[in-house]
Amino acid sequence: MNRRELIAALGAVPLAWTAGAAEAPRIMSVGVLAPGALPPIASFKRRLSELGWVEGRNIRFEDRWAGGDDARYDALAAALVTLSVDAIVTWSAPAALAAKRATTTIPIVMGAIADPVGVGAVSEFARPGGNVTGFSSQNFELEEKRFEVLRDLVPGMARVVMLGNAANPYSARAIEHVKSLAAAAGVNFQGINMDGRAHPDGVLVPGVPALLLYCEPITAFMAANRIPAIYPWPECGQAGGLAVYSTNFDDLFRRAADYMDRILRGTLPSDLPVQQATTFQLVINLKAAKSLGLSVPPVILARATEVIE
Repeated sequence: MNRRELIAALGAVPLAWTAGAAEAPRIMSVGVLAPGALPPIASFKRRLSELGWVEGRNIRFEDRWAGGDDARYDALAAALVTLSVDAIVTWSAPAALAAKRATTTIPIVMGAIADPVGVGAVSEFARPGGNVTGFSSQNFELEEKRFEVLRDLVPGMARVVMLGNAANPYSARAIEHVKSLAAAAGVNFQGINMDGRAHPDGVLVPGVPALLLYCEPITAFMAANRIPAIYPWPECGQAGGLAVYSTNFDDLFRRAADYMDRILRGTLPSDLPVQQATTFQLVINLKAAKSLGLSVPPVILARATEVIE
């Protein structure tokens, strides 16, 4: 083979295998800490694919699901650190806090967290510092919106309860927040674990992701006991729940993927401010309202982004 033939032959070899590139591009690994394989997680991965991160080619996901048991997150986060993942995305306060306890060096993107400063995930929004950044779902602020909608849907509501989850530190903050709102409105309030003996005028389901896995049994319980309830996830409206006031979690996790893309390309988490949710959904289930004997005020219907008939 002469020199010209040799150059032509080398020119046909893919770039990744020439100029000293003796091995394939490194596959980045991203740990996922969440209650389960829920739609917003799929939106996160889909957005990363749009940004050029193709699973199996240049990115690998290490999914770790806690199910409805928030106490599992510490062990799951520790396992991800042992795997030396390049970054971690979380959903919920317990997931974010477990990841933060497990590592001070691996970047952590909070895909959604209700009250990041209040629960201690970051010290402030503008300069989160350390290895943690991400997105607030604003569920803490939305608890007030849900309380107001429930009052509008249930005229004369005198007693309201909020479901609790002792394993999630946000749950206690949400209960105290709504307790103060109820006191100001002259409504008797109690934060409880629901059982058949409790029969309030209305129930608020807090923005605790572990409860999302139980939309169907929770909505079925409310329907069977004729209790009006408002929820923080659209899935609960589809499952028969009366009303939903929710962050658009698909949008939030797509934005989290944008942050993850920047981090995987070298940006430090400390250089990315914690941002807040900007899109929300109000879902009203007219079928559920009718079964409860409730008339939905026109002003609520006018505000709804979705009406289920």
